[in-house]
Amino acid sequence: MSQYKEKIAQYFEAHKEAMLKSLAEIVAIDSSHSESGDPKKPFGEGSAAALAWAQGFARENGFKTTNYDNYAIDIDFDDKEQVLGILSHLDVVPAASDGWHSDPFTLTERDGVLYGRGTIDDKGPCVAVLYAMKCIKELGIPLKKGFRAIMGGDEEQGCKDIEYYRTKRPFPKHIFTPDGSFPVLNCEKGMVHLTFSKPYTGGAIDSIKAGTALNAIPEKCEVVRGGEVTAFTGKAAHGSRPENGENAITKFLSSLGEEEEKEIGLAGLFPHGEFDGKSCGLGFSDEVSGAMTCALTLLNTKGGRLCGGVDIRFPIDRKYDEISSIIISALRSAGYEIDECEGMEPHYVDEKSEFVQKLLGVYEDVLGKKGYCISEGGITYVHNTEGGVAFGAEFPEEENNMHGADEHISLKTFMINCNMYANAIIEICG
Repeated sequence: MSQYKEKIAQYFEAHKEAMLKSLAEIVAIDSSHSESGDPKKPFGEGSAAALAWAQGFARENGFKTTNYDNYAIDIDFDDKEQVLGILSHLDVVPAASDGWHSDPFTLTERDGVLYGRGTIDDKGPCVAVLYAMKCIKELGIPLKKGFRAIMGGDEEQGCKDIEYYRTKRPFPKHIFTPDGSFPVLNCEKGMVHLTFSKPYTGGAIDSIKAGTALNAIPEKCEVVRGGEVTAFTGKAAHGSRPENGENAITKFLSSLGEEEEKEIGLAGLFPHGEFDGKSCGLGFSDEVSGAMTCALTLLNTKGGRLCGGVDIRFPIDRKYDEISSIIISALRSAGYEIDECEGMEPHYVDEKSEFVQKLLGVYEDVLGKKGYCISEGGITYVHNTEGGVAFGAEFPEEENNMHGADEHISLKTFMINCNMYANAIIEICG
């Protein structure tokens, strides 16, 4: 492995304060999606400002950088043939005002932990990639082949940034993203996002309000009966990991009496504590990607209708058409109409591939731990990129409040990111 590992580690220790200053600068930019009204800023002022910040860093350090109409930028290390691209994003999800113990747009360190919107997803990893490039250049480490960093401004809203970028410039042969987990995330389940509804003018239950996003397990469900409000409380989690939370909607459904259940009709399809959709006719699993997940994440009365939403992540041995037809049939049998249904096929890269094995080798060399491949239900930035894998930025055992209040990355993990990416570039391009 890399003969420069110690020099690289020493470099990052010596430049720690500069790296934290850079991270503070980019965290300070609210780069969540907005409508600017300016066609030259397709994802809003903040997204464009974040891309401009990264370009400024690149120019100050002598790298060639190109802006693709504020959809994305890239930064070339040199003029050699490029075999590696590192794909990360500078946009973030909005930061709600409640739940934070510090300003989400001010980098705050407490007890060795760095708090702020984007610290783990994906600004912290972006800064790690930029300093990996700077480190290799300033240490004069020779590379036989070239690479580039690609940074987008619309990952959180559907990846229109990279769709546009790829019409302008093809990706290098190998791509990894620091938008997932270590050691190497080579298997991403398929996804179905579905919304449904039926006429509802009230009865035993006047109104229901639960859930704000299809991909989030709801922590609260408010129900009104005869003017009296009852709140069912659970625990929030990412929609792809329902076992990490407690679903307030299914908690409510499990409390229904016979007449109320006739009005709603969902308790039998979504039992409280069931995560794999077996009661809907699903419940599939395979050896590589494990068990599927199925979560009822939205349930609201509005406009004379009862409206719901389901988040499904399914194994790589199944197809979108099969899974969507099963859940659609189950909901229609319960008296519901399907409003929208969309999703993605699974993504898989053979763990025996040379590229994956090199990344696992870097992980083992840097950490001194056995590397292995993992599967997740979450969708990373390379889900639709053939051969692309996620390499970091978090570890499976960490809970970094991604997309939530007090989002954070530990200083230790941030420094590991820097070392991982510098060593990975050298291993693949050296």
